[in-house]
Amino acid sequence: MIANERPAIDIVELSKNYGRIKALKGVSLQVHSGELFAYLGPNGSGKTTTIKILTGLARPSAGTAYVNGFNVEKDSIHAKRQCGYVPQALNLDNELTVEQNLYIHGRLFHLEKGYIKDRIIMLLDYIGLLDRAKSPVKELSGGMKRRVMIARALLHEPKILFLDEPTVGLDPSIRRKIWALIKRIQMDGTTIFLTTHYIEEAEFLADRVAFLAEGTLVTVGKPQELIETLGRWALDIVEGEHMKTLYFKTQEEAKTQAIQYPGSFSVRPVNLEDVFISMTGKKVQ
Repeated sequence: MIANERPAIDIVELSKNYGRIKALKGVSLQVHSGELFAYLGPNGSGKTTTIKILTGLARPSAGTAYVNGFNVEKDSIHAKRQCGYVPQALNLDNELTVEQNLYIHGRLFHLEKGYIKDRIIMLLDYIGLLDRAKSPVKELSGGMKRRVMIARALLHEPKILFLDEPTVGLDPSIRRKIWALIKRIQMDGTTIFLTTHYIEEAEFLADRVAFLAEGTLVTVGKPQELIETLGRWALDIVEGEHMKTLYFKTQEEAKTQAIQYPGSFSVRPVNLEDVFISMTGKKVQ
């Protein structure tokens, strides 16, 4: 990032309380313009709460947040226009057609009718569903509905796209098609803020990742750099009802160590899940 370039997302000491429950506890981070940033953590860690605050769907209890330079509380209208949001839950109108769902979204953003129609054609072609424009949403597969939701979020040309668990519940083959679409959107210049508990999703897609645990930011970094803090190879050793994992710089070192254990073991590459567990003692999923 250029030194004087404004961050796409700037979060400063952000906190959110729901009664006695502290969903976020003073989170601070920046996301660079054009970056694909993955926000990782188990269910209940505060991922969705963060997105809701950044997109204007919830108010913080303390702290400040900016999207594309606009304060999400003090300049909420301009801030919201910077953002496209794809929630985890499928929330399309099943009785309407694909193009009708997109058209309503465009009108909510006060876009001109002619512009909306041209934009719908372009986006449906972009996501590979132009031939389903007249189809009722209820006739689409889960993967198709996800793509329509992404197109809807892009209709008003946001600078930042928020994706909250965009591939949850999808088959692995469909999930990878969504991954390709997400990378294409980034390559076309959109900043992407992605929450997921699929560790391989973040490892494949993200320029940088953040680990969140119980509302607290644990670390931020590039996936491979975080992985290499542990090592490149992991040795999983089964000991009775438990398994322990040791980490090594080379595969040969891991195999040499494995010979000393009479029980079951496996040698594999280190992944982001290993890093998260080593830092928090918990799994991402």
